[in-house]
Amino acid sequence: MRLKAILDCDPGHDDALAILLAAHHPALELLAITTVSGNQSVEKTSLNALKVCSLAHIFDVPVAKGMPQPLIRSARYAAEIHGESGLDGPALPDPLFSLVPTHAVDLMIDLFLHSADDITLIATGPLTNVAAAMRKEPAIIPRIAGITLMGGAIGIGNTTPASEFNIWVDPEAAAIVFESGCPLTMIPLEVTHKALATPSVFQRLTTAHKTITTFVYELLTFFADTYHTNFGFAAPPVHDPCAVAYLIDPTLVTTKLMHVDIETTGTWTAGRTVCDLYGQSTLPSNVNVGYTLDSGRFWDLMLDTLMTYD
Repeated sequence: MRLKAILDCDPGHDDALAILLAAHHPALELLAITTVSGNQSVEKTSLNALKVCSLAHIFDVPVAKGMPQPLIRSARYAAEIHGESGLDGPALPDPLFSLVPTHAVDLMIDLFLHSADDITLIATGPLTNVAAAMRKEPAIIPRIAGITLMGGAIGIGNTTPASEFNIWVDPEAAAIVFESGCPLTMIPLEVTHKALATPSVFQRLTTAHKTITTFVYELLTFFADTYHTNFGFAAPPVHDPCAVAYLIDPTLVTTKLMHVDIETTGTWTAGRTVCDLYGQSTLPSNVNVGYTLDSGRFWDLMLDTLMTYD
């Protein structure tokens, strides 16, 4: 039986890979793609989602535009990583279809309220849409089968020394989600930094001679340059599809149940995911936290799925 999922994202190079994986893997039934401000403005991330879906002929999944900025903070983007368009590098055609008129938050609420409690939310951007939906209609919280999110870090961050980008952009939204009581799995930097697009990955993409694999090759070429410039990585990590891959095959990621708090006020630590790795607090565990990845099997799953596109 296919797992029903909503993908909430901010495309974004690695979000594009998450879309391609979620839309075509036979284990998943993708019900909707919702977009949020993050890697770029919500107007740009929404356009990017439409472009990726159009190129890949993903026409049966509604795409809805969501929140234009964090709950209480100003919008912050990652143009130094993803470029001014949010998806710089490959030349993408204009979209072949349009956004649905429903706001992403309202679409989420409607899908969860009318579900059989069997929809998982995959969140690969800031958690603004998710928190806004929980605040607008708290009745959805017990209806969510689970949330698998790419975000946070057990150790050091990638945007500040303490914080990973998605949580840093909207820590107040993250706090709402992490305190909601909904079953959460956090796929942090410790996992995604093992999903490196190495030369062997590029080689497998170039030998496929397909439209989508060529697009991904061009996508990762740009991403590799910005990651090397900004972080010194020899190969770029593809963060967001790790959250999708975990839902497809949880054995890819080793996890540990622990208590995680979100720092919202620290001068140096706002956006920090404070992980009680050794159970030093008396607080109950609330998050299943990943800490390692079977990178070989991850790439087999990712590339095998890309090969299913015409």
